[in-house]
Amino acid sequence: MIDERFELPPTANERTLLDTFLDYQRHALVRKCSGLTDEQLRRRAVPSSNLSLLGLVRHLATVERWYFQAVIDGNFPGSLFTRTDDRDEDFNDVDSATGDETFAIWRAEVEASRRIAADRPLEAVGRSFDTGREHSLRWVLNHMIDEYARHLGHADIIREAIDGQTGE
Repeated sequence: MIDERFELPPTANERTLLDTFLDYQRHALVRKCSGLTDEQLRRRAVPSSNLSLLGLVRHLATVERWYFQAVIDGNFPGSLFTRTDDRDEDFNDVDSATGDETFAIWRAEVEASRRIAADRPLEAVGRSFDTGREHSLRWVLNHMIDEYARHLGHADIIREAIDGQTGE
């Protein structure tokens, strides 16, 4: 696999770097889940944790929706998975979830995020309606890279416990 981050010219602008690094992280999530059955994607493979690969995908879809649609665009269409008062429902309520449906939701959220980001400069500022905090698009892109990278580490551990595969 070619790592497109390292195909960038050394003089790439900041926006190109942020978009490329975030898309690399997004693609890594798909790679880490590929080739697994729904049962494997739902499996909580580490005894001390309630995390599953599907739970991570659902969580990242939720984070995409929150930061790009709610904060940057100011138009939150509602929660994707929350049906109870469980703060971690996107992680926990995966028993009937499938890989196809979960990745379709995630892909739709990623596409919405890309559309919203493409229409704005890095300096664009949005506000979290629950805390009132302001965040620039630059901050959101950096935060999303961090969010994916952290959870991809979790995905590596879960995937290794499932079938011995490790990250790249």
